[in-house]
Amino acid sequence: MAVRPIRIIGDPVLHTPTRPVETFDGELKALVVDMFDTMAAAEGVGLAANQVGVDLRLFVYDCPDEQIRANVRGVVINPVLETSERPETMPDPDDDDEGCLSVPAEVFPTGRADWARVTGVDLDGTPVVVEGHGFLARCLQHETDHLDGIIYVDRLVGRNLRAARKAVRRNGWGVPGLEWDPSTQQAEDV
Repeated sequence: MAVRPIRIIGDPVLHTPTRPVETFDGELKALVVDMFDTMAAAEGVGLAANQVGVDLRLFVYDCPDEQIRANVRGVVINPVLETSERPETMPDPDDDDEGCLSVPAEVFPTGRADWARVTGVDLDGTPVVVEGHGFLARCLQHETDHLDGIIYVDRLVGRNLRAARKAVRRNGWGVPGLEWDPSTQQAEDV
């Protein structure tokens, strides 16, 4: 279908909770196809609808699952997140790095629960459950956060938060209306 521009940190749609999906139609299916195309073009592992400017509660993912040693791919609509306890210590810079397509090419250690499960529905309204540990759990938390109006830099602490704020200023981000097009740009060039 189409690769859509990805909104950059500071755009109001990224900082506002999304609306539940109520209509399951061809328009929704087209959005999901576009989201998969956009995620692939951007070389991402997850993408929330508000990252492409649509304030609906859904995300797509194509993440490694360490348990089965393969990628898992799908869509979750109206997800509800459950997690194990989130760590209260500083994240490990060797194991907890996290990035975001809405904060292109920047990576910061981010504390996340080791286990997560989302329940929701698929494009047909059929219930789905996605559960994982490690990287997949991180992905599920990250994408659900987006739908709640939270960007991963909102979860940073200490020196990692300070470094993220400097990166946002250095790149001229943090204001409404900025986006990048993964069909013509690499994240590193934004």
